[in-house]
Amino acid sequence: MIFMKANNLDKQYWENRYKENQTGWNIGYISTPIKAYIDQLNDKSLNILIPGAGNSYEAEYLWRNGFNNLFVLDIAKQPLLNLKKRIPEFPDNQLLHNDFFKLSDSYDLIIEQTFFCALHPSLREAYVKSIYSLLRPKGKLSGLLFDFELTDSGPPFGGSKTEYFKLFNNHFNIRTLEPSINSIKERQGKELFFIFEKKANAVS
Repeated sequence: MIFMKANNLDKQYWENRYKENQTGWNIGYISTPIKAYIDQLNDKSLNILIPGAGNSYEAEYLWRNGFNNLFVLDIAKQPLLNLKKRIPEFPDNQLLHNDFFKLSDSYDLIIEQTFFCALHPSLREAYVKSIYSLLRPKGKLSGLLFDFELTDSGPPFGGSKTEYFKLFNNHFNIRTLEPSINSIKERQGKELFFIFEKKANAVS
């Protein structure tokens, strides 16, 4: 791992990672815990955001299963182009080449898959507040968080169930935050599956 400061993890950093094919987080298909979660969603009209989506096989799976109110965001352009190549009919205005922290729309569901762990830990409180502001009443944040020691080396940056509970509890009802039972082999024992629901009145 290379030590990185928060201001080093910028747009150019991520563009270079894709250009140089340094995408070790890319497993080439949808993460199994997230697939299982999507498979139990019945409302195809949900407004869904995947931030820091990368090549986003989760987005591809959602789209091909009729979730058309789907928005995919990344600060790097190349992964959005990769998704568009796989799904030519995906609407251009739903591919968001933008900084997550500058987003101001609203969503029913935000899916977290390797974005949180790619952010410098100093941005985690800002992430929580941004997610809260982007979700509609009773909206949900769901996905995976890494479960290994948080260090200054990364990305990816780790954390623990205790740390995540403290970080999110003031803004969200913690519906689920447990070790993932169906992670891919390479990540078994290193992931927590979670469902957080937006609180009506968050505690600052």
